[in-house]
Amino acid sequence: MDHGITVRASGKVAEVVMDRPPVNAVAAETYEALTAAFRELSDRTDAHAVILRSAGRLYSAGADLKQPAESDSLAERGPERRQRLARTCYEAILDCTLPTIAAVNGAALGAGAVLAACCDIRLAATDARIGLPEIKAGRCGGGSHLMRILSQGQVRLMYFTGDPISAEDAYRLGLVQQVCEPDRLLTETRDLAARIAEQSPLGLRLAKQALNEAEKHHVRSGYPAEQVYTLRLGTHPDAAEAAGAILEKRAPVWSWPAVQEV
Repeated sequence: MDHGITVRASGKVAEVVMDRPPVNAVAAETYEALTAAFRELSDRTDAHAVILRSAGRLYSAGADLKQPAESDSLAERGPERRQRLARTCYEAILDCTLPTIAAVNGAALGAGAVLAACCDIRLAATDARIGLPEIKAGRCGGGSHLMRILSQGQVRLMYFTGDPISAEDAYRLGLVQQVCEPDRLLTETRDLAARIAEQSPLGLRLAKQALNEAEKHHVRSGYPAEQVYTLRLGTHPDAAEAAGAILEKRAPVWSWPAVQEV
């Protein structure tokens, strides 16, 4: 275990597990450990999807307010260091080359909500609550990350009141893609990750890059950027294998990474 973060692999799916009792509060070292985990997974060729989950009764209650404000660096104050580490962590999840799925149980507040928002897909237990309560603790939160998903008014409502939303409201608003009974959350998330991981490994990686690139643009410039990745994938043997498997009604046999990316 590295500061409450472990990486487990089962078949083609890896799981990044947060286990920092009692509430998975995120300390500076937690951000560092999560960054290391997602960067390492980005370079692996045996895993093709990643789950970010909690080992405890809730996802994460947010930043560790008990952590001292001091820093070991004379050039950087503690709060500034934590902000830098948080940015680096969130970028590592956003830029992970593999599709990422958050399995949200219990509360995902503040930094916990942002960790989930940085994943590609979110599943939530019926008892989940997602919120940005920072204003109640004299801070500002991760509204930028939730604004990628939610409307301007909804984010400001959550930001200004600090009140969380329920799993059902999160589903209705598009923040989560599926709501499960608590005892089914991990099973449903693993099933989805396994379905994704069966796709072309190279196709998944290029698709993730294409969507990340297209997201930065208006549709008129985003779609051409996405098409670049379509052309790249189309020249790889796995593209022909995918089409052949459909026509021959069989499971595809992927050549990546033995046949390297184009």
